[in-house]
Amino acid sequence: MIPSEPAVIDARGHRCPVPTLKLRRHLAARSGDVTVVLLADDPMAQIDVPHFCNQNNYLLISTKTLSQGWRFEIRRAD
Repeated sequence: MIPSEPAVIDARGHRCPVPTLKLRRHLAARSGDVTVVLLADDPMAQIDVPHFCNQNNYLLISTKTLSQGWRFEIRRAD
């Protein structure tokens, strides 16, 4: 089976905790092995997203610094 492209949640322009809440809502609405890309530009996301992943047993695959914010790739494996 070919993996599908990850869903992208663009939370740029929103202050924390909104990016993490959008991520939580998206992951809760899906089941199984899900990969999500979260785009955020609030500096607190650098703390909130890894903490959210650790607390909820999600895997933070990567964090990349962009010209305007960060790109987080998160995966849940059921």
